[in-house]
Amino acid sequence: MLQSWEVHKFGGTSVLNAERYQNAYQILTKQAVKSQVTKKQQQAVVVSAMKGVTDDLIKVIALARRQDESYKTLLQRIRDRHINEAIKLLSGKKTEEILNVFLGVLEVDFHQLTEILRGVWLVKSSSEHIVELVSGMGEIWSAQLFNAYFQKMEQNSCWLDARQILVVEHINNRVLVDWQKSQEKFELWQMNNTCDSVIISGYVASLADGTSTTLGRNGSDYSASIFGVLFNCFEIYIWTDVDGVLSADPSLEPEAIVLNEMSYYEVMELAYFGAKVVHPSTMTPAIKKEIIIWIKNSFRPDLAGTKIHKNAKSNRVVKGFSCIDQLSLFNLEGTGMVGIPGVAERLFGALRAGGVNVIFISQSSSEQSICFTIASEQTHIAKKMIEDVFAAEFQKGLIQRILIQNDISILAAVGDNMAKSPGVAGQFFTSLGRAGVNVRAIAQGATERNISAVIDSKDAIRALRTVHSSFIISRQRISVGLIGVGLIGSAFLRQLNEQLHELRAYHNIDIQVRGLANSTKMLLADYEANNSGAANNEANNRGLALENWKVEFATKSESLDLKKFIEHLQTPHIPHVVIIESTASSSLCPLYKEWLTQGLHIITPNKKANTNSMKEYLEIKNAAQQAGRHFLYSTNVGAGLPIIQTLRDLHSTGDKIHSIQGVLSGTLSFIFNRYDGQQAFSEVVLQAKEKGFTEPDPREDLSGQDVMRKIVILAREIGIAIEPHEVQVESLIPPALQLISLEEFLRRLPELDAPMAELALAAAQEGKILRFVGTIDQFGKARVGLEKLTQSHAFASTRGTDNIVLFQTKRYRDRPLVVQGPGAGPEVTAAGVFADLLKLSKYLGAV
Repeated sequence: MLQSWEVHKFGGTSVLNAERYQNAYQILTKQAVKSQVTKKQQQAVVVSAMKGVTDDLIKVIALARRQDESYKTLLQRIRDRHINEAIKLLSGKKTEEILNVFLGVLEVDFHQLTEILRGVWLVKSSSEHIVELVSGMGEIWSAQLFNAYFQKMEQNSCWLDARQILVVEHINNRVLVDWQKSQEKFELWQMNNTCDSVIISGYVASLADGTSTTLGRNGSDYSASIFGVLFNCFEIYIWTDVDGVLSADPSLEPEAIVLNEMSYYEVMELAYFGAKVVHPSTMTPAIKKEIIIWIKNSFRPDLAGTKIHKNAKSNRVVKGFSCIDQLSLFNLEGTGMVGIPGVAERLFGALRAGGVNVIFISQSSSEQSICFTIASEQTHIAKKMIEDVFAAEFQKGLIQRILIQNDISILAAVGDNMAKSPGVAGQFFTSLGRAGVNVRAIAQGATERNISAVIDSKDAIRALRTVHSSFIISRQRISVGLIGVGLIGSAFLRQLNEQLHELRAYHNIDIQVRGLANSTKMLLADYEANNSGAANNEANNRGLALENWKVEFATKSESLDLKKFIEHLQTPHIPHVVIIESTASSSLCPLYKEWLTQGLHIITPNKKANTNSMKEYLEIKNAAQQAGRHFLYSTNVGAGLPIIQTLRDLHSTGDKIHSIQGVLSGTLSFIFNRYDGQQAFSEVVLQAKEKGFTEPDPREDLSGQDVMRKIVILAREIGIAIEPHEVQVESLIPPALQLISLEEFLRRLPELDAPMAELALAAAQEGKILRFVGTIDQFGKARVGLEKLTQSHAFASTRGTDNIVLFQTKRYRDRPLVVQGPGAGPEVTAAGVFADLLKLSKYLGAV
């Protein structure tokens, strides 16, 4: 039977305590049984320190250097932790000797550490060699403890101090392996090795002179990859606390998915831009030997994990997204840079000399500016190096300035298939624009495996989520605030609640109602995502529970604070925000422009904003256009009927509108479809009010003001600049009833019965019917009022609350285009609002 080695690496969380060591052993046992079907399987197991131990050891050195006595307490706590876990793991009558051997070694090591730290205390200093030696002890103890457990389980195992094998050197902040010396040492060790399981200390290595050193943060992964090469293995398993390589950081994007397989280069790109599962240096040895790397979850070992190899295949154009923060953006500008060779060489040579790591570079085609990003902590030294190397150019005015912007992040999209798919960059930047994210600089490598965008850090989470959803990896999220929870608002919430599951499950749309408000109170969703990882709690990431919102609003609402309400909606974890303004008030209209400028979309059935002065109307429209936001109001005319959209389609396709004539009030349609003079007019009006067809004050309908507003809206849609006062309005309300209170008006409503009966009788005598009609012609002449129409007129066919509109155009000259259907009532209006919301989600990239 052939002999073959597998390399397994367990991270700090996977060897957190005795229980996790036992779990790791069970994983290895199952893996060995599975692999030995075809060959005798030997296992090299690289282990990290117990989670937190390395940080504590580094802190111990810092405390001793400051002559802080608490270093002794912390050192004792580290010692006690290892002793306690060893007792749990190794106790037993037959294994007492194994436990005592480990405890004896531990005592020797801690005695030596005490002496070393005493020296640090005395001289108030610690060399880099001391830091490297002490910080790597956690891996030494971890490997010895795990090997002791293997021996307890009667396995043929031994432990290997990686410092005896790995020889490295540190050059320009990189750790380079001396492969020749390491290979020689490994072959010498291998000649004498008889163990089937070798437990190896990760993270640690030696310099050429034998001095202890480390491979840097995430060095245990690097150790696994190096030993994978030395053992000439076919596969490396990295056991961690996540299910595999994810499409995004799950603490920022709760719907990040596990990627089944990835190429080496895709993982390296993601790692370079901040992904934390696999360190870039880990990949280098594996790529050289084409070793397969598996990323698996030690807490859920039965999951498939992610396979990283040379020829990974996937139908996904973009595999994943990554983000680096705590950066600064430098922009060097000057006319003296144009056409001058060597400017970039001098710039980046100076930065290299100062030890400044440049993460991102972009240069304008005019050569007038070069921008780059670096870690924020290096901003001061970078600025000084640039000023020194270009001192002469600054003095002569050939280079005008250095612009430095802090609080910068880089968002990167990664995928091998991007090179074969046109339009990826367009989709990437379009989705950022839709989310209101300003891109300060961009870069794309020649391999087209990566697109990078420099953005403000405050926008990073929103940007990550919007591009993640844009490429159909997660749902398109929209934060909704509803102002106005009366009949229309309530109906909308009920309809939305009925469809939420289907929208999320089948259409990738996640609508989260994060705030409800009326004129005096508001209810905000409790959940507030943050960078601590709370965003991962999917149960809390759904906004308000709509099935019982009325109870919540009655018992948990607070006084209305519109500024707080808007701020709550604009959580960075949801890319898009929409206000649904469902009141009949004009008090909120002045805020529309401000909301749009702040990046909110607006949906409203309220006609007041669109029928203010032409100046105010255009200001709202311009604010939406300039901010790239959507202002949707299809329910302003005809509730859920496609009246406005039909008119837009006619106008935008070049048809000439000759006239628009319509029964545009569902309320007045209901009233005059029922009223024939036999029943009191006031009774029919009250019936309409009881059914929710009228405005809160029926005079809004009876005065013709509601129809007037709709005519103004339709006129403005086709470019007619008309003011409300320019519409001739025939009101059904006599002057005596116009200015009184609503309560008194309803009491005196029967005063309309007699004059309306006369009109109905006159129409009947002519064989006609009464309809309340609004008209606008191509010259801007507009009229609203009660008309007598023949029985054959199209408007005679209306029923219930029907709206009906006749579009007479150049194309529809002989037979007008007719749109007819229910035009009033909370349900149909709410459905129109809901349709606008779904339309918005399409505009934002949902499918």
